[in-house]
Amino acid sequence: MPRRSFQPAAVPERIVDHPALLAECLDHLRDCSEIAFDTEFVGEDTFRPELCLIQVATRQRLYLIDPLRCGDLQPFWQLFNDPQRQIVVHAGREEIRICWFASGLPPANLFDVQIAAAFVGYHYPIGYGSLVQELLSVRMSKSETLTDWRRRPLTDSQIRYAFDDVRYLLPLKTRLRRRLTELNRLHWAEEEFASSIRRAVTEEPSLERWRKVKGTGTLNPRQLAVLRELFHWRERYAERKNRPARTLLRDDLLVEIARRAQESSFDLEQLRGVPRTELLAIAEAISIAWALPREDLPSVAEREVDPPQVSHLANLLAVVLADFAAREHLAANLIANSADLKTLVRARLPQFRLPPDSPFFSGWRAAAVLPYLEAVLDGRVAIRVLDPNSPTPLVVKPWPEAQ
Repeated sequence: MPRRSFQPAAVPERIVDHPALLAECLDHLRDCSEIAFDTEFVGEDTFRPELCLIQVATRQRLYLIDPLRCGDLQPFWQLFNDPQRQIVVHAGREEIRICWFASGLPPANLFDVQIAAAFVGYHYPIGYGSLVQELLSVRMSKSETLTDWRRRPLTDSQIRYAFDDVRYLLPLKTRLRRRLTELNRLHWAEEEFASSIRRAVTEEPSLERWRKVKGTGTLNPRQLAVLRELFHWRERYAERKNRPARTLLRDDLLVEIARRAQESSFDLEQLRGVPRTELLAIAEAISIAWALPREDLPSVAEREVDPPQVSHLANLLAVVLADFAAREHLAANLIANSADLKTLVRARLPQFRLPPDSPFFSGWRAAAVLPYLEAVLDGRVAIRVLDPNSPTPLVVKPWPEAQ
């Protein structure tokens, strides 16, 4: 018998496009302990995404807040900094970052329904429409996924789509929270919510983004220093111009300038695509890199060559983890990816050092998953196929000889 689709309560829907209407909206939101939140933005043409629409839902009302017309939004963002008020999102990385850019602080109390769903048996990352259909038996419209949200006035279709994007967040949260509590996993999800906030607003100190530029593997240490200075200059230039960095100076040109900068005959004006107004700034970045003492030059990244058993054992762990996750109603790819599994294997080899940031060695993963995988690596369990027709086809039992 098909499930009946969820019928949301009829609540007022309001468009906030004037400072007076924003003040009324804020009066209501201040009395709410939970707020569903989504945004529409355009990110192709600016250094940071251009915020075009804010969608908000409470148990009593739905709002579309027009940031282009409603005035100062600082009082709105301040509401998100109160830990007594929970902000409910779906896949909220960009919403976290928009809040961070606007107020200097991320939401203090977050509930992400996409992450929560991964702890109760849904695949990760599950889309909003799929989750609404799975949990509430409501089919969502996808008619405005490619719309230009900067254009005004908004069409009726855009308005309906935008309201629906937050209409179901609080009902989803209610059902997922109940299930998390039943499984005693609410604290796991809360730990992951906090982790998602940290990843959204802070860059890993050890992460050197300039090394991700394609072509760095062919550069020597001095050329890498030039590339690093150019990369940081380009970030500052792009922020000043409010344009995507790669549209101002392509990655391949960064590498080409770094490669040729040590040639006495090199002239920046020879290269097409270099902004002529910034030639002096680029030359200064090159000079800074050339003035660095040898000990301050970046090292050439060593290619990590694993022994063959690392891939073999990581593949074995992936199979065991997938079976474990299906049995425990967890999303395997939220627990770990292939790089995490290889790290776990490398930790058993004397020539490798364990990175301190491996997700397996703290929190819920360390408590609930790591012992299971370590038993496999220690040879303390036997693995066999019981039923190829089952979604959990393996049996993993203690190995008698090990006991």
